[in-house]
Amino acid sequence: MSLFFAASIAQAAPSPQNASPGAESDASPATQSRYGGAKEDATSSASAEDSGYGEDADEREITVHVDPVHDYRDASAVDRRTMQTRLPRSAPDALRYEPGVFVQQSGHGQASPYVRGLTGQQTLIAFDGIRLNNATFRQGPNQYFFTVDSRTIAHLEVVRGSASTRWGSDALGGALLTTPLEPNLGRPAPRRSGNGNGGEHAAAEGRRPTGWVVHPRLAMTARTADGEAGARAQVDLGWGGKIGLLTGVGYRVVGPLRTGGPVLSPATGEPWREPRFDSDQRTQLGTGFRELSADTRLVWQFNPRMRLTAAYYDYRQKDAPRTDKCPPAEAPESECLRYLDQFRTLTYLAFDSERGPAPMERARVSVSYQRQHERTQLLRDNGIPEIDGGTESNGRDRVHTLGLRATASTASWSVGDSGVSTVGVDYGADLYFDQLESLAWLRFTDVDPVITDVLSRGQYVDGSRYLSSGAWVEPYVWAGPRVRVRAGGRAALVHADSPGDEDSGTRVIERTWGAVVGNAGLMVLATEWLSWHLDFDQGFRAPNLDDLTSRQQTGPGFQYENADLEPERSLSLDTGFRVRHERVEASLFAWHAFIRQLIGRAPREIDDCPDDGVVNPTGCGASRTRFQLVNLDGWALLRGVDASVRVFLPLGLAVRTTASWTWGEGPNPVPPPEAGTTSNYRARLPLSRIPPLNGSVELMWNHRTGVWLGSALRWATAQTRLALADESDTRIPLGGTPGYAVWDLRAGYRFDPNVLVSAVFENVLDAAYRYHGSSVNGATRSLNLNLELGF
Repeated sequence: MSLFFAASIAQAAPSPQNASPGAESDASPATQSRYGGAKEDATSSASAEDSGYGEDADEREITVHVDPVHDYRDASAVDRRTMQTRLPRSAPDALRYEPGVFVQQSGHGQASPYVRGLTGQQTLIAFDGIRLNNATFRQGPNQYFFTVDSRTIAHLEVVRGSASTRWGSDALGGALLTTPLEPNLGRPAPRRSGNGNGGEHAAAEGRRPTGWVVHPRLAMTARTADGEAGARAQVDLGWGGKIGLLTGVGYRVVGPLRTGGPVLSPATGEPWREPRFDSDQRTQLGTGFRELSADTRLVWQFNPRMRLTAAYYDYRQKDAPRTDKCPPAEAPESECLRYLDQFRTLTYLAFDSERGPAPMERARVSVSYQRQHERTQLLRDNGIPEIDGGTESNGRDRVHTLGLRATASTASWSVGDSGVSTVGVDYGADLYFDQLESLAWLRFTDVDPVITDVLSRGQYVDGSRYLSSGAWVEPYVWAGPRVRVRAGGRAALVHADSPGDEDSGTRVIERTWGAVVGNAGLMVLATEWLSWHLDFDQGFRAPNLDDLTSRQQTGPGFQYENADLEPERSLSLDTGFRVRHERVEASLFAWHAFIRQLIGRAPREIDDCPDDGVVNPTGCGASRTRFQLVNLDGWALLRGVDASVRVFLPLGLAVRTTASWTWGEGPNPVPPPEAGTTSNYRARLPLSRIPPLNGSVELMWNHRTGVWLGSALRWATAQTRLALADESDTRIPLGGTPGYAVWDLRAGYRFDPNVLVSAVFENVLDAAYRYHGSSVNGATRSLNLNLELGF
């Protein structure tokens, strides 16, 4: 069996912390009889492999157990081995080859995945089951998933379609579920003569873990397009199969990005020079950053049924320019908006149990604290050559989040005398509380002495608070061995309060929203390898503090708040087929989403600006365009198709191809003109930043010695359907974003657990391209290298 085949099967396997409660009981009788094997074997193998020290099991029954989400939803996953082959620059970048996902960037140190045409506050991000979304997530592309260090990820899953029943507010487009690396608890490492793919080895089987086991590892990366140089040192320490400690620290420096040059405007055919380039017309201004990360994960497996985990993850990014604002369009090159600090700290304690009493056969409880810290600085020259200095607009925002989440699953039980049908229930509750600090100040550096003026409010209102909570239940029934029916619901409660600010005309907010959402789904196993799916899922998103209180410069222009916003509600319908055969894995899903009261941007005049002459002297009144957030009147529609096919060929060859198409339309945020007025007014318009038709092709060859070779192609057609906000967004060329095709070559060698060498020759043909809605062009021809050493 080829390594590619083994890795792709393992990609669908959950590690212990990723498996949903009740994963074992949720498997159908047909699935259990086909794959067999004990769940403990499957999860321990996946965990060890993902950490980089386990063995590549050639027996498919050990690694093929799948997360229930993969069974009954349109979902896919990326595992550690796949990331080591593709060499993504970040956690969002790891999803570029997944169907239904399109990654846009507002800066070289930022990236935001669009899932079924939605991103930011409309797509939920979770790390080890803990919600990362907070009350300041913005409407459009944001940087927050970038703060998850890709080098700590064992498994990254994309759930496409509304997931509000299990995950609450924000999960309209889907959910990104991240599983971190696990310590191996002191299991002896295998000794290999090959890469573990069928090679002879003295495995750790039969050897009981005794004493302390230490597995150090060093990973180093380099890229030529932006001069990136980075490293991560990691130690996996375990004792007796009971205690494990995985700790690591990483650092990288990223320089200015060299690109293939400007892209062409579809409307004019001329090069689009926004954002700006250096004199060589290849190096993009406003790129480069520094990054430091550290993490510690302590696991105590105090008996075979119970596990306690204490974890700490810290990410710190420094000096990351916002590319489209460094400099902004039509501004002097000295003007720059820079994230001086972009920090995220997450610490939590989690308790897991399995094979418990029937009402809680599997359970997990986590208590978490998260701190998000941002400090920005906008430099503006005074425009007087004789006098140095100008204005510094500074902002500092911090969000402190306390979280509590509990999930459980009952044992499955038989129904009826025949015992053919089985029933089970998954259920849970969660509560997250945000406390916000926000401060802004001006420094005038062209006078002596320098003047500092602390403003009455920052981007948000200091002291604002936000509560998101809910409880959910989702029963399922296996009606015989081939038909699975699910249904469920969530009762949600969200509360927002802000003290307001009289000096800037910011209103006091004290609002509460309640919601009930539900879902239903049907899966039919037509054959052992073919299943048909039909799903209905409701979504819910309450306005957050960014919607209700923020004032900020965005790509389209200055955006200000609306304290009267109402929640967005959605309904998504999916149907499709999935194939899981020894030689073919495939999925094809068509979907349609309806969103009522979608929050969008409505253009405003200067006279409509809030009284921010003191708070934001370079803000609303000085901006070329202005927008206010409003609930669109009526239904917004999104529809599309996601497809993926992987074929395993003889001689270790495998080919995978994906394709995604998304279409979106919503009510015009501008009211219709008065009757009798001649106008080309349209009542409905395209939604903002909808991805174009796009896809990928990957070809891989793996040899038993551990050598692999591959080739990959990413492509997209032009996107010329633009929303009103898109037409004023300098990140989008006049008339839309042109299509592209980017070809990469891959090669590597693996000798587990000692050596891993991987290389990607990126953009072989040196194409000039940009993902629609991004301010960063794609990298030029680049050699990307990764070397990992360990034992």
